[in-house]
Amino acid sequence: MTDLPEYRPETLAVRAGQQRSQFGEHSEALYLTSSFVFKSAAQAARRFSGEEEGNVYARFSNPTVTMFEERLAALEGAEDCVATASGMSAIMAAVLAHLKQGDHIVASNSLFGATVQLFNNILSRTGITTTFVSHTDPAAWAAAIRPETKLFFLETPSNPLTEIADIRKLAEIAHAKNILVAVDNCFCTPILQRPLDMGADLVIHSATKFLDGQGRVLGGAVCGPKVLTEEVFKYLRTAGPTLSAFNAWVLLKGLETLKLRVEAQSANAAQLAAWLEAHPKVARVFYPGLPSHPQHELAKTQQKSGGAIVAFEVKGAREQAWQVVDNCRLLSITANLGDTKTTITHPASTTHGRISPEARAAAGINEGLLRIAVGLEAVEDLQSDLERGLALI
Repeated sequence: MTDLPEYRPETLAVRAGQQRSQFGEHSEALYLTSSFVFKSAAQAARRFSGEEEGNVYARFSNPTVTMFEERLAALEGAEDCVATASGMSAIMAAVLAHLKQGDHIVASNSLFGATVQLFNNILSRTGITTTFVSHTDPAAWAAAIRPETKLFFLETPSNPLTEIADIRKLAEIAHAKNILVAVDNCFCTPILQRPLDMGADLVIHSATKFLDGQGRVLGGAVCGPKVLTEEVFKYLRTAGPTLSAFNAWVLLKGLETLKLRVEAQSANAAQLAAWLEAHPKVARVFYPGLPSHPQHELAKTQQKSGGAIVAFEVKGAREQAWQVVDNCRLLSITANLGDTKTTITHPASTTHGRISPEARAAAGINEGLLRIAVGLEAVEDLQSDLERGLALI
C-alpha cells in the first residue's frame, strides 16, 4: 500500500501514506468535501465502475482518509487498510464482510463488553452465532469449531485483565480448518505487537484509543491482505460506517507520536504495576510485564513490552473499589483508554456492565477490579493519587 522501503516504525509513523497536492503542502491536507468533481461524464463513469482509480464520494473515498489508511497499514505490515467511524464499526464491518447467515464465530470470553453485546445481541439477529471460550486455552478453541465456523475473534491483551492469547497457536488451529483469525490490537498497537506477523488474517483497531492518543476523536480500522480488506471496503461503500476526513486528519497527527507515547506509557505502567503489586491494600495485579502474570513468558514472545494497561483487585468489593476511584483527584474517571492522561474505571459497572453477571464471572471480572490506562504523568504523582483512596480501605 506504500512504496516506502522497510523503514523503522518511528519513520513510518511520520512519513508513510503522505500525498501532496499541487500546492506542495508539508503537513497532510484536510479534504472537507462530500463529493469530487470529474473532468467528463466518461471519467465519472470510469471512477464509479472502478475502471479508473480516484476519489468518487466521501462515504468511501477521501484523500485524508486514504493517507491514514496507508500509514496504519505500513505500521501493521499490512497490504491494505480500511478505515471506519469507530472501533465497533470496524468489528462489524470485518464480520459482515466475511460471514453470512448460518455462519459461526469462536470468540474469546474476555472480550470488551460492547464486543460481547455486538456478537450476542446484534449479529445473532442475522443468524451468525458465537461460542465464547477460554482466552488462554487453545484446546478450547479447537473443541468449539463447527463445520460452519468461519472466524476466530480475539483481543490480546484482553480487556481488562490483560490476558494473553497465543496468536500463533490459534492461527495454526484456525487455518487447518480454513477459518479466518481476527485480532483486536487496540491495547498494544503495532508499536508493541504485529498480529499479522504471527499468522493473524485481519487486525482490528479502535483508533479512538492509542492511535489518536489524546482522546479527541473516534475512529476504527481493519488491516490485512487486500483480498480480505476488499470485502470490508465493499461493505463500507454500501453501509457507510465512514471515518470522517477531519477525524482521519487528527489520527494522522496522532500516529506521528505513537511510538514515543506508547513506549513512555508502557514504562510508566510497568513502574506503577510493580508499586501496586507491593501495596498491602491490593489483592492482585494483572500486568503482562510482571513475572507474576500467568502468561508473562508468552507475552515476551509476542509483545515488545507489557503495554500501558494495568488492572488490579483491591482487598474488598465494589464499595472499596469505588472508594479508590472517588478519591482520585488526578486520574480521570472515564472508561476511555490510550490517552496521554491516565484514566481509571470500574469495569464491572462500566465497560462490562451490560453483560450478564455470569459472563463477567466467566471473564474473571469481579466487583473489586479496577482498570488503569496509564498516561504520561509522573508515576509518583499517580501513586500519590491512588494512595489517597487505597489508604481508606
